[in-house]
Amino acid sequence: MPDLVIRPLVPGEEHLFAALPTTGAAGRALLGEEPAGYRPELMWVALREGTVVARAAWWAGPEDETPVALDWFDFTDFDAAVALLRTVPWRAEYSLHAPPGWRADPAAAREVQTRLDAAEAAGLELLVERYRYEWTPECGLPSRPGRLAFRPEPDDARILDVFREIHQDSLDAHARRATAERGLDVAAQEDLDLLRSLPSPREWWRLAYTSEGALAGLVVPARNSASPIVAYVAVLPAHRGRGYSYDLLVEATHDLVAEGAEKIVAATDRTNFPMARAFAKAGYAVTQHRIDLV
Repeated sequence: MPDLVIRPLVPGEEHLFAALPTTGAAGRALLGEEPAGYRPELMWVALREGTVVARAAWWAGPEDETPVALDWFDFTDFDAAVALLRTVPWRAEYSLHAPPGWRADPAAAREVQTRLDAAEAAGLELLVERYRYEWTPECGLPSRPGRLAFRPEPDDARILDVFREIHQDSLDAHARRATAERGLDVAAQEDLDLLRSLPSPREWWRLAYTSEGALAGLVVPARNSASPIVAYVAVLPAHRGRGYSYDLLVEATHDLVAEGAEKIVAATDRTNFPMARAFAKAGYAVTQHRIDLV
């Protein structure tokens, strides 16, 4: 077998990344995106006799010294793909996008499973599968249940306390992992910092209270660089089991529509059954699955 060359791109070689043929049945291409805007040194290829047989691109912000996420991972040569991920001098979470019902579609299942096998062979571990949702006006605007009162909370210290309480018994796999590995305070601060980094107004965040005045949850309607999003929905442990996640989701939907949203994107873990039921009830459609490996 010809020798394998694994290396990052240099400026002007972006055409090499686009040279790999892909079916588009799984991966980042499902989002309708192109691999643009990445630093060349974070775009790696594996070549045999000058032909690209595997590629990977990692995302990093302007101030990040190391990448924070593996976005693109495609290949026609399994062994080359594994070697590529083993060769790079960093590790980052990989989010693999799959179409709805991918397990029942042989072509999609093959594409997804092959990528999972390669990532795991390179040392990544499966964390969770998530549903990606979209709401559009055709879905219908659900009525507010009216059970909770929503108020802005400008004090980050108060929001941090809410995160700490939520993380103690979270249904979210990323929150559980962060808490177990880095502790409750660090996990809560990371969530606050992530939401703070979004370009939408901080004033959109809301705390939700019962008619008796008890704090029941937190909801963050927001925008990222591409779309309006429901960035965060969480019910405090003492108030779970009452369907309040639906109330929070509906409030976020109304707030974003009032800001002119024609499409709203959201996500939840496949195993977070209360939140999945809330999305279905509110008319959100599952548009993709996302499988996260760490």
